[in-house]
Amino acid sequence: MLSISIDELLKNVKDIAKTRSATEVLRLPKWLQPKIGKVNEISTVQQIIKQKGIHTICEEGRCPNRAECYAQKTATFLLMGPTCTRSCAFCQVDKGHQPMPLDPREPSKVADAVNLLGLDYVVLTSVARDDLSDQGAGHFVETIAAIRHLRPQVKIEVLTPDFRGDRDCIATVVSANPVCYNHNIETVRRLQGVVRRGAKYERSLSILQHVKTLNPEITTKSGLMVGHGETVDEIAETMHDLYKVGCRSLTVGQYLRPSLEHLPVQKYWLPDEFAQLGAIARQIGFTHIRSGPLVRSSYHAGEDGQL
Repeated sequence: MLSISIDELLKNVKDIAKTRSATEVLRLPKWLQPKIGKVNEISTVQQIIKQKGIHTICEEGRCPNRAECYAQKTATFLLMGPTCTRSCAFCQVDKGHQPMPLDPREPSKVADAVNLLGLDYVVLTSVARDDLSDQGAGHFVETIAAIRHLRPQVKIEVLTPDFRGDRDCIATVVSANPVCYNHNIETVRRLQGVVRRGAKYERSLSILQHVKTLNPEITTKSGLMVGHGETVDEIAETMHDLYKVGCRSLTVGQYLRPSLEHLPVQKYWLPDEFAQLGAIARQIGFTHIRSGPLVRSSYHAGEDGQL
């Protein structure tokens, strides 16, 4: 446990922020340049994904780490098609169109890809599917079962949408016993309506709390994007709120604007500021924290004794 208090950590990160000029132009800083993997290693993953006709959030969400992750022969699989029924103002994933019908063969396709890549830790996420009666919860379960059929030893993390707070949907996914249940709160309470259209701060907290009620052994995890105009105090408040509902794993990363149609970046946080935010989370009590400019929800998931 750190000897420095949370109040001192908050002061440190605010002092760092004050060193930035108020008139600074928001150009992409050098510390946000993603790592580049070897072409042959990257193409292996891309070929398998294309061959199987499946999707990854790495591609659909334009993740800055996809080259690094592909070079390590890993990916975060995006279930239920590339079209989301929500229209969050930060997200690159396609939206606003009629989603495709579920592919009944998708679970087996994803399982085949996992097997071909030889993965021991898998992250499954999905678009929001408000058009489905169970919002896709059953599809998560089918995919988990298909993966375990081919690789019984595999550890599976799920990153789910909010299922509109439907406890039956949450219970369905929890019944498949993933090692980690991730649901991103994304931003601070004040900015929820602007950033996460259709989502609610308290609803996200209740989802993570309900998972722990159903199965205390499952690790719960959440993620924050910074750069939307939030304050350090608001971030710390969000961390406290997540901790109170049993969440012990947290990611904090920089929001990057996918296009001019998305929300503009209000601030590029400095690497030292991310280090201080990570220190605040550890002081609060989070057992696993990744905080950095290019950190994303499933970045190096399952490493460092996280689970």
